[in-house]
Amino acid sequence: MVGESGCGKSATALSLMRLIPDPPGQIAGGSVEFGGRDLLKLSAREMRSIRGGELSMVFQDPMTSLNPMLRIRRQMTEAVQLHLGLSKSAALEHSINMLRLVGIPAAERRIHDYPHQLSGGMRQRVVIAIALSCHPKLVLADEPTTALDVTIQAQILELMRTTMREQNTAVLLITHDLGVVAGMCDRIIVMYAGTIVEEASRRDIFYNPRHPYTIGLLRSVPRLDRVRSNRLPQIEGLPPDLARLPKGCPFQARCPYVTEICRVDRPTLRSVGDRHAIACHNNVTREDAA
Repeated sequence: MVGESGCGKSATALSLMRLIPDPPGQIAGGSVEFGGRDLLKLSAREMRSIRGGELSMVFQDPMTSLNPMLRIRRQMTEAVQLHLGLSKSAALEHSINMLRLVGIPAAERRIHDYPHQLSGGMRQRVVIAIALSCHPKLVLADEPTTALDVTIQAQILELMRTTMREQNTAVLLITHDLGVVAGMCDRIIVMYAGTIVEEASRRDIFYNPRHPYTIGLLRSVPRLDRVRSNRLPQIEGLPPDLARLPKGCPFQARCPYVTEICRVDRPTLRSVGDRHAIACHNNVTREDAA
């Protein structure tokens, strides 16, 4: 998922995991289908058996997602013992092997460290190791490289690509970085103001975008093959207040192609090609926006 409102995308992931307290959070409607089950209808006990086992998450900031008061050993072995039914010694050995898998040197020693004793990149590797420890079917990765420098970011993304391919694990990547999206994703969902505005393959999103917001995002990315100008194209205006969304299309106030119907009728996803859908009343192409 890619888009401007990070809180909306992160909230979507937390909703999938049933990690938003109710109250203050609330899921007003809909369903979350995973493995033939609606996660919203499961009991707390049933959800605990899925969370961490079949469905896991890599959070944005490893320093806040790891408990600073507990050693890495405790934070890794607890879930492994619960979901895989391993003994304490077997869970420790399994956790050490997972740390080796994600490229942490001297794993048998570092597993006894506290989070503050590790660098940012090492902490993120630990978080990935925890997410993969129980061999989940799906990993939700919420901006997993935001707090890292470019070199470490590339290492973490390559690590995620290889280890999850080896374990046959699917990844739902949440990010605002279009470069990361281009290198990691097969299918892309673009969100704006908490709603899906475009869904398509990676090729269609980058070479044949159809929603004005997607087109605006791509035009605002710096490119070496463009003539240098004073400033990059930008999407005018500000995102709407999510608590008071306007009637009609949420992007209407910033859209250069807005029409009267956009102000009164909220568009729903419609097909504009092979597995390519947009939530827009207009038929805009990238050529129109050039």
